Amino acid sequence: MHTLRAAAPADYDAIAAVVDDWWGRPVLAALPRLFLDHFHRTSLIAQGPGRGMAGFLVGFPSPSLPGEAYIHFVGVAPEARASGLGRTMYERFFDLARGEGCHVVRAITAPVNTASIAFHRRMGFTADGPVPGYHGPGTAMMTFTRKL
Repeated sequence: MHTLRAAAPADYDAIAAVVDDWWGRPVLAALPRLFLDHFHRTSLIAQGPGRGMAGFLVGFPSPSLPGEAYIHFVGVAPEARASGLGRTMYERFFDLARGEGCHVVRAITAPVNTASIAFHRRMGFTADGPVPGYHGPGTAMMTFTRKL
């Protein structure tokens, strides 16, 4: 069983230590420390049965688009995958977003991340894309939208 808690800025080092291994490629550059410094209140840490970190979700209400929230980065330890932890973290974030007055949640992923695309669709997101140039010239992304 996993327990969820609000993230804290101090959690960054633990996330940074595992995220590239969990992803199987270098992705830490997409999650600078500023996200935990400034958005920890609406981000989550999942503690595993052995008290180690089993997952995390970094998300926040949009400061520019009232009523919208954004999930920036999610990671689940390989041994915790297919346990429902990703779904649990998303559902908790949806509750947090509703509490902040949000009625829409957005997310993105690379078009090659078919597991993420399938997961978002199962979670009730609509997928658009690939959106050419979303991350600059030559970098298309899939975008996701879910009404709360």
